[in-house]
Amino acid sequence: MGVQANTRAIEKDIVTDFSERMSYGSYLDLDTLLSAQKPVSRPEHHDELLFIIQHQTTELWLKLVLHETLAARAAFDADDIGRALKCVARVKHIQKTLTEQWSVLATLTPTEYSEFRQFLGNSSGFQSYQYRAVEFVLGNKNAGMLTVFEADPAAHELLERLLREPSLYDAFWQCLSRLGYDVPESALNRDVTAAYTLNDDLMPLIKFVYENSEEHWAVYEAFEEFVDLEENFQLWRFRHMRTVLRTIGMKPGTGGSSGVGFLQKALDLTFFPELLAVRTEIGR
Repeated sequence: MGVQANTRAIEKDIVTDFSERMSYGSYLDLDTLLSAQKPVSRPEHHDELLFIIQHQTTELWLKLVLHETLAARAAFDADDIGRALKCVARVKHIQKTLTEQWSVLATLTPTEYSEFRQFLGNSSGFQSYQYRAVEFVLGNKNAGMLTVFEADPAAHELLERLLREPSLYDAFWQCLSRLGYDVPESALNRDVTAAYTLNDDLMPLIKFVYENSEEHWAVYEAFEEFVDLEENFQLWRFRHMRTVLRTIGMKPGTGGSSGVGFLQKALDLTFFPELLAVRTEIGR
């Protein structure tokens, strides 16, 4: 039989029998993945599937962000700045995808969301342990957050471990110290369980690298990659806040937060404060 018009023939070497072979679906465990969307609204509301998939895909990307960020930290521990920055570069691309995803959720109108929001109970993105894990690795630590995950032993264990481990930024400064840079003791011996705050002792070294970038290119590039990472994170937070405002206005969040007001406060948080502060000093 000849090939019909506007039909692509299946090439003879393409595998079609998967009775005893691993297929695309089995490799990706699509039966599990595609059955994980379980709307709770009754009667089931059409737009709840969008809401579920938006958050599930975000969690998948966060899993990869955490994977790459921890790999970057390990690379700094091994004094391999190039490999660390390769991981950071991948995270930056993931961040752009995560930020653009908000435009899909923004198609959910206030009326549509209100028709199934009541069925969500107290579930909230605030309870995303992977998001908290990423924040912890980047230095925005808050021991008080652990109480949110006491009912989830695995999540609690992960966050407690990351709370006590050095952040990506801590590992970076330790790396530079081993490479011969004059990193102050206050940066090398800080309490890593505390949220990172601006360290004035680092400013001379950072300013020196920026003003002598040709001789210290790898470190200079790392500084700029960190700035990109932070800026992308802030853009994601901003789009999150604006999407929530667009969808529920100033109503409280389902998890008990103040909603938009709570998200606005996150815009004041920073991971690498010296790298932003130094811009005021350069060229004075």
